[in-house]
Amino acid sequence: MKKRLFVLLITVTTLVFFKPDLLAQNKDTSKVTVVQTTTTVVPVILNGEAQKIPTFEDSNNWIRQDLWVETEFDSDGDGKPDRMHVDVTRPKQTDTEGLKLPVIYESSPYFAGTASPDKEYFWNVRQELNTVPVKHSYPPGIKRYGKRPVISASQTKWIPYGFIVVHSSAPGTGLSQGCPTIGTRIEALAPKAVIDWLNGRVKGYTTPDSTEEVKAYWTTGKVGMTGTSYNGTIPMAAATTGVDGLEAIIPVSPNNSYYHYYRSNGLVRSPGGYLGEDVDVLYDFIHSNPDRCAYCDSIIRDKEMAQGQDRVKGDYSDFWEKRDLMNYMKPFKAAVLMAHGFNDWNVMPSHSIRFIKTLKEQGVPVQVYFHQGGHGGEPPFTMMNRWFTRYLFGVQNGVENDPKAWIVRENDDRLKPTPYADYPNPEALPVKFYLTAGAPTSGKLVTAKVPKQGKETLTDNFSFSGSILAQAEWTDNRLLYLSPVLKESVHISGAVSFTIRASSSKPAVNLSVWLVELPWSVANNAKITDNIITRGWADLQNYKSLTKSEPLKPGKFYDMTFELEPDDQVIPAGKQIGLMIFSSDREFTLQPDPGTRLTVDLDGTSVTLPVVGGAKGIK
Repeated sequence: MKKRLFVLLITVTTLVFFKPDLLAQNKDTSKVTVVQTTTTVVPVILNGEAQKIPTFEDSNNWIRQDLWVETEFDSDGDGKPDRMHVDVTRPKQTDTEGLKLPVIYESSPYFAGTASPDKEYFWNVRQELNTVPVKHSYPPGIKRYGKRPVISASQTKWIPYGFIVVHSSAPGTGLSQGCPTIGTRIEALAPKAVIDWLNGRVKGYTTPDSTEEVKAYWTTGKVGMTGTSYNGTIPMAAATTGVDGLEAIIPVSPNNSYYHYYRSNGLVRSPGGYLGEDVDVLYDFIHSNPDRCAYCDSIIRDKEMAQGQDRVKGDYSDFWEKRDLMNYMKPFKAAVLMAHGFNDWNVMPSHSIRFIKTLKEQGVPVQVYFHQGGHGGEPPFTMMNRWFTRYLFGVQNGVENDPKAWIVRENDDRLKPTPYADYPNPEALPVKFYLTAGAPTSGKLVTAKVPKQGKETLTDNFSFSGSILAQAEWTDNRLLYLSPVLKESVHISGAVSFTIRASSSKPAVNLSVWLVELPWSVANNAKITDNIITRGWADLQNYKSLTKSEPLKPGKFYDMTFELEPDDQVIPAGKQIGLMIFSSDREFTLQPDPGTRLTVDLDGTSVTLPVVGGAKGIK
């Protein structure tokens, strides 16, 4: 690729400004105006990326300030619009030389501290299904930390590259007013207000109660947002408002639906590593602003959440609907570089996949970066730099023509992804597998249906983890079906679809499904991709609809189809692909007393894998 160098030179006495779009068009670098006595150079673009500016690198020369931005909502019921606490870190040249720069912005509910993560404050998952659980206790109040004016230093690495950095605390956290509402439109309107302030459309003030204004005279108004987990959810929420000025976002492991975070196909299911957490637990975990605490607790946590989250049925309801960003996508226009791990069992990859699917349909610029690890993991810095350079500086660096998907292969460095035309891989085709009998050891996965395989039964027992069940040679606590030993590697890309015909001995039963690689690796250095391909969970009571479950009639068979978590994984030759069906997953689901029997009709059960090359890709 030909190197291109675009330079904007600023001196104390002479300002030579180029609009970013003009810079982008100026391919003849000999035509760039050079002023002999210079103190600042911004932006410096090389090969489509912003470069470090020496005069911006000394943090002692950064200006730090904080303020409160007024929003359009009053979530804490005090009769006044809530104000969000915001910090700004910028080069001194934004004052001394009148420089205007774009902003990289991160918002979070975590900046000021969190509550105790002790499990005693979570819901006890040892309960029978379809029963009202015993209420959990509340953690002690959060001891807020942080010293003004700096809320966080998390994104200040961008300042030397010619950006201003802004942070804000989410509603009801830190010094931001209001109540935490966990996923409602409040969490979209709060960052929208900050972006509106950066563009001069709303007011900011020196204190939470003052009338003395603070103006953002030092920015171009172009904003990019980024962050991981909850901090990655907030940029997506802000973008669903369609706010002008938000040009690009880079969400990492974001949650776009609290239903999909705390439920799965009608089943009450915890996020990985947080067994027993739910919306109200997360509320207590982040509520670090004690102002109006009694109001927020009584109205938000003890009324709306207590009545709406429903740990008995797990159905999709109005409560969950308004906490699902997919219901607010129409105004979305910010360019998205999405990052996620295929083995993130906290915020699972389906959150990002369902999001990017809709963005593609709407024509929003999208690029994806996926790795094989767990929660978190930013894209390589150069990818992020190119994204922000293109959309915040307006440099036509060709990111639109880059590969749409970058995927880290199983044994590669996380910062060295492999480019693909798109995700799922365009060459992936559905391959349907049928089941042959074999319990209590293992049956087979075959591509040609073998009739009259009959029924096989497993007995629920949460005492055994999924990994133990996958390794068991003989057990009546799971059903296992194996492919032939692979002669060549198999590349799976996309979501696995699972169809089951099953009955339960009780009115409710947990249903857990894992797709695994066997033999199971027990080596100390074994990676998660050496054993687990993907997983999924469902409530057979929701076989008709996610919005309404109905108790099962013991012994009656029901048909249900659902997807396992999306994946992109290469299964090596010499392995077998195993479909494991069991009931309670001790890492994720409620844990009823053992003994419920789940009977599977093999003739009505199948699994469809998205295989690169289709049936020809399996040998």
